[in-house]
Amino acid sequence: MLALVAVVLALVFVRASLGSSSTALATVGKPLSGGRILSVSAVTGPHARPVPVRLEGQRIWPRGLLPVGERVSIEAVVKRPSWISWLTGSTERVSMTLVTPSASLRDHFLTLARGAPIRLQFDRDVATISTGQPGQVRRRVLPSPRSEVTLPRTAPAGSVQVAATPRTWESAHTSSISWFPPGSTAAAVASPAPGSRIQPDTAISLTFSQPVAKVLGGLRPVLTPATPGRWQTAGAHTLVFHPSGGGYGLDARVTVALPNGVTLVGAQQDASADTASWTVPQGSTLRLQQLLSQLGYLPFRFIQRGSQVPLTPLAQEAAAVDPPSGRFSWRYGSVPAALRALWQPGTAGELTRGAVMAFENEHEMTADGEPGQAVWRALISDAVAHRYYSFGYTFVDVSEASETLNLWHDGRTALTTPVNTGIPGAPTETGTFAVYEHIPSGTMSGTNPDGTHYKDPGIPWISYFNGGDALHGFIRASYGFPQSLGCVEMPPATAGEVYPYTPIGTIVHIH
Repeated sequence: MLALVAVVLALVFVRASLGSSSTALATVGKPLSGGRILSVSAVTGPHARPVPVRLEGQRIWPRGLLPVGERVSIEAVVKRPSWISWLTGSTERVSMTLVTPSASLRDHFLTLARGAPIRLQFDRDVATISTGQPGQVRRRVLPSPRSEVTLPRTAPAGSVQVAATPRTWESAHTSSISWFPPGSTAAAVASPAPGSRIQPDTAISLTFSQPVAKVLGGLRPVLTPATPGRWQTAGAHTLVFHPSGGGYGLDARVTVALPNGVTLVGAQQDASADTASWTVPQGSTLRLQQLLSQLGYLPFRFIQRGSQVPLTPLAQEAAAVDPPSGRFSWRYGSVPAALRALWQPGTAGELTRGAVMAFENEHEMTADGEPGQAVWRALISDAVAHRYYSFGYTFVDVSEASETLNLWHDGRTALTTPVNTGIPGAPTETGTFAVYEHIPSGTMSGTNPDGTHYKDPGIPWISYFNGGDALHGFIRASYGFPQSLGCVEMPPATAGEVYPYTPIGTIVHIH
């Protein structure tokens, strides 16, 4: 009988164990009689994904961050003392399954007195806290675990993303907390912060001090400009607008107005404001040039690096703000040197302005060369639909030294002719200009150098490019000499040949 008791005591004396830890993942209990931990391992998930761990003394630590609420299975192999191994075996395997601890906020909607800080209450002590705006959340380890964490208050009302973990080796998804000033009037805070820049597809979130159903009933905020998308509830207190289609568009001022007298705290200087606004950036010059090249309005091919921008309005708008990398190559083997010298990728210039004017003219818009919201929307629509400009590209080079005009179109010289430029008293201004008006016949009038006025009806084949200066036909006894009052004159028949090549947007280079 004594021998049996001795054996039982020996078995208890040499047994290893696994247990929980207040800081680590788990602890390994070695036999009371001694022994050595040979290995530890852990897996998680339905497919037993390995979890890298390390052993420090008798505590098991994960090598990376584990999500809160994760089920983890742990196994340890312990070598028993040699004096008892003949009875119980030389090693023992022990295992356990645990769920990584989690912490929850007690309240997501706080009413704070003026000047009071933000106090976050959790249902248990936390070791880390992560706070910030979406995309800018920063994590820090607290000096010691605590159930209450104080944050600085940066505005009378607002929202912030928060995540907390009971262990330093855990990660957690953020959730939003919002704070409001005291008062009987319903209030709301908007995210992103009003007055900031947003993207065409940015969701706008409104969090209310009271449940949405109580504050708004069946009404919804009014959003301008009218944008495809829908309002969705995200919990009892939050309403989110998710844009679709082309979103808000580029270079837009987005405004949200609240009904029922709800105050948007922090939306404007006026504390009683019921509206908030955001701005969507313009498209970049580089992306404008890329699209104009792809669609045939510039004499280049754009060769993009990496994967292509998806042919959806929102993807194209995102690329307009943050253009893809790539390179431009001339579409033609023979290009005038003056035209080559004018090209500056990423920099707005007359070549780009002329291409925008040609695009506007093609789409029956006012050809002002300004890539506004309507131009970008139409550009992106054409890119998505593969609608290309079939006219080609023209460059008109006028030399005042030789009094000649060289018309280049789609890689070849289509025409060279003597012309008449301005006399010394009314010279033709040098520079690079885009044709802004294109009419088959018109009346030209103005003032002569001697102060008298002239009015010439029936001038044929007019392409205005700089103020009153134009390419046009005019009957003279001879050509190839300065004779005009600033225009570039040609024989009417020759002007008729030039005219079809010089629609609105055509670049005219005078030197």
